[in-house]
Amino acid sequence: MGKIMIVGCGGVGSVAVHKCCQNSDAFSEVVIASRTLSKCDALKEKLQGTTKTKITTAQVDADDTAVLTELIRKEKPDAVLNLALPYQDLLIMEACLAAGVHYIDTANYEPEDTAKFEYKWQWEYRERFEKAGLTALLGSGFDPGVTGVFSAYALKHYFDEINYIDILDCNAGDNGYPFATNFNPEINIREVSANGSYWEDGHWVETKPMEIKRTYNFPEIGKRDMYLLHHEEIESLALNIPGIKRIRFFMTFSESYLTHLKCLENVGMTSIEPVTYKGQEIIPLQFLKTLLPDPASLGPRTKGKTNIGCIFIGKKDGKEKKLYIYNTCDHQECYKEVGSQAVAYTTGVPAMIGAMLVMNGTWRKPGVFNVEEFDPDPFMDALNKWGLPWKISENPDLVD
Repeated sequence: MGKIMIVGCGGVGSVAVHKCCQNSDAFSEVVIASRTLSKCDALKEKLQGTTKTKITTAQVDADDTAVLTELIRKEKPDAVLNLALPYQDLLIMEACLAAGVHYIDTANYEPEDTAKFEYKWQWEYRERFEKAGLTALLGSGFDPGVTGVFSAYALKHYFDEINYIDILDCNAGDNGYPFATNFNPEINIREVSANGSYWEDGHWVETKPMEIKRTYNFPEIGKRDMYLLHHEEIESLALNIPGIKRIRFFMTFSESYLTHLKCLENVGMTSIEPVTYKGQEIIPLQFLKTLLPDPASLGPRTKGKTNIGCIFIGKKDGKEKKLYIYNTCDHQECYKEVGSQAVAYTTGVPAMIGAMLVMNGTWRKPGVFNVEEFDPDPFMDALNKWGLPWKISENPDLVD
């Protein structure tokens, strides 16, 4: 039994709160803290009669470390689950250090002024968390997150060494809009319009945005076009999985999405460089975000499934072996259960699981860690229990 503070009350935050309330044996108390108190209060109102978990709310601006630290000290949670924006990771880590509580997040730090996300800034906190006797668990979403746990599980149970990993993220959901993003539009568009990259033979190979395209036949979904992107878990898996020669990350996009994105790029609407409009400075991408549907509103409209998983090629007892571990998730089933679409669900459930494992001591040691550095078995068991059951194929189609 423990107390968690969840910072952020968007789509993923809402799912994580729902799942903590379902798991009241692990979470006796949840504090929902966000810049918009009304969102927290509405979620509390919706849930408090349905759970043994005590729910409280607080207004906080995660950009203000002093105020956040004060709130953490006042509430005394066992851990803080950061489901705010990636720009705020370091500020929230600072607050956790100052207040002496464990830290969990789902996405690595990204400076606001440059579309570049990598772990170096958070890994620099290793010594400080170690000295404080605190655990910081990074990237406990799905990708990053479950994909790292799948990798550790494959290595532990099926391989002596893993040489190739292809991470495949397919969202075959249809929300009925000509153009909408399934998570924060600013983060989503920055990620997609950045150069792609993959890890090969000990170094990064950079590609132009969407330069590398493949078609894959996804279980329970069918054939979909997917594109190579840079993704943060490649960076940690390259260090933590022995024998690695290459890691790639692919994500599916519809033709409609890509056509709209190209048009918006061409006219400068995806830029993060400030422009002056009628004497006021605005950032085009942030303005575009205000015009697009809120991802949290897509739940009731979205039909179809997601399929996210990893294809591994490696060696066992001197022989080559291949394996595919994946999860499929139905948008409408997720909406029925927690009022959110599957993209928020597949991130919010692992966020709850990571927090649970840190809080109950199963995944607790002083320092800063990525999920694949811990024993994967308790996490894999919890995925089956809490709504993201996984499947294994020992003879998968490979990506060329």
